[in-house]
Amino acid sequence: MTSFRMLEINLTTGSSTTTDISALFAEYLGGTGVATRLLLDSPSDIDPYAPEAPIYFAIGPFSSVLPVATKTVALFKSPLTGNLGESHAGGRLALAMYGAGIHVLKITGACTELSYLVIHDDKITIRRATSLKNMSALATERVLREREDSQSKRSIVRIGPAGERRSPMAAVTVDGSRHFGRMGLGGVMGSKNLKAFVISGSHYWTIENKAKYNALYKKLYDVVVKSETMHKYHDLGTAMNVVPLNQINGLPTRNFSQGYFESAHQISGETFADKHLAQQTACAHCPTGCIHIATLRECFDVDDHHFKTFKVSYDHELIYALGSNLSIQNAEDILKLLLIIEKQGWDAISMGVTLAWACEAFQHGLITPKHTDGLIFNFGDAFGLEKAMQHIAAGKNEFFRDLERGASYCAAKYGGTEFAVAFGKTEAAGYATGPFAFLGYATGTRHSHLDSAGYSIDQKAISKPKPDEDLVKDMYKEAVWRMIPASLVICFFARNVYTKEVIVEGLDALGIPGWNDTRLDALAKRIHAMKFRYKLNCGFRWEDLTFPKRLEQLTTSMGQVTCMRFGENIARFRQIVETDLQQLSL
Repeated sequence: MTSFRMLEINLTTGSSTTTDISALFAEYLGGTGVATRLLLDSPSDIDPYAPEAPIYFAIGPFSSVLPVATKTVALFKSPLTGNLGESHAGGRLALAMYGAGIHVLKITGACTELSYLVIHDDKITIRRATSLKNMSALATERVLREREDSQSKRSIVRIGPAGERRSPMAAVTVDGSRHFGRMGLGGVMGSKNLKAFVISGSHYWTIENKAKYNALYKKLYDVVVKSETMHKYHDLGTAMNVVPLNQINGLPTRNFSQGYFESAHQISGETFADKHLAQQTACAHCPTGCIHIATLRECFDVDDHHFKTFKVSYDHELIYALGSNLSIQNAEDILKLLLIIEKQGWDAISMGVTLAWACEAFQHGLITPKHTDGLIFNFGDAFGLEKAMQHIAAGKNEFFRDLERGASYCAAKYGGTEFAVAFGKTEAAGYATGPFAFLGYATGTRHSHLDSAGYSIDQKAISKPKPDEDLVKDMYKEAVWRMIPASLVICFFARNVYTKEVIVEGLDALGIPGWNDTRLDALAKRIHAMKFRYKLNCGFRWEDLTFPKRLEQLTTSMGQVTCMRFGENIARFRQIVETDLQQLSL
């Protein structure tokens, strides 16, 4: 197997160095494991927007070699939470990094003016991007695709105007429709005056044991393509979750005041597929095709039938955030809101939950037309919410500028903390299934539903009840294990395909022997604990993980959840993590 390299670029000096970090990969596999080790070694008291604050993009040994190992991991200090920032994105980035001979890309410093990077093999160029200033994330990709058209396998990673404004909810868009969402990576890139980077290369490595590799590849390919394991992701994608969650009272509606949305069928995955689906695409080196793209026609000449057609990606989280949680009942209206978000480069969940807080704060009189320059905030008013996002983008006044800083910030300033549905300052994802979904949002290393799949534990507990002590242990076990697929780096959709046995077989087939179940489990626990060590170093406090009072009034799939129960389970999870930190001397 190849050696593993890190390319470090200092935007302030324009210098770059390449380092062999094979020893780190031998110990931490790659991806989130290696990037966490590197981030933990960086100063924790640094401002996320300081030039010295690093961004790490990392891939793993399975990237671009085995099916559905398509993700790239980004780690950084989050401007939204003030501690660990982590996000995963697909597209062509992992393939492009692999081709450029880079397994970790570290970016520090800041350009003196808006710029973009071009990386091809060992050649690194910084170019002015002043003509791209305030350009949408969509338009930026089109311009750079034409300007840097020499490499068909390139990946184009960029921010929209929200990132340039250093919004802590700004995302980073990858290629056509993938994102490093959540946690504010777009704002960090904006603080570095880095509008985009374009990466490509021509490096390839020889597989030594081709017979072993080919046999494993075929086995994995057949499971992904020919079995039912991944079929649902290709057919409707995660949008298929809308109706089933609604049926079990688990679909967040009107700022988590209900788990049931009366118009769920109008915004379901089936409705999107029947009326709006244009194509299904895939990340590079993935045979699944889970990316669902809808078409949206917008008239640009009111006196004649002149339309422009946009392509907008959608999934369950986006439908929840801009649909049921805002009481938007029409799929086309959701696509219109999503298009604005795509252009600005916001995280859709953060923006949707923050707007839901604003609608309720307006109902309670905490914000008034004086704050909103006369705009009325109402659930279900797609036109009004569209105007609100336009005002946010324009920075129309102090209140609209504040909305771009997230629900927790706004609630602390204007009131309404009891119905600001965020955990650790990160807006909640689209599952209202019960206590372990909420516990997962709170205790996940990046406050994501993907950290520990607490929503799944809720649903299993309905049919097979267990004491909370056991369910906390189950959730912890899942959170820890997910460090391994995130280090390889495997798309979590394929988590059931890549069992421990398959992972060990894959590492061996690629010439990385010596791994077994025990070693994988030990590494997973260490990486998970390292993430909490970094969070604690940054000032994270368990006591700050409060339970929004709104959620005590919500009837979830598992009934009502009390603040007391939430606190007890936080204490149980905390005890396990603190034991790990002590045992691992972290």
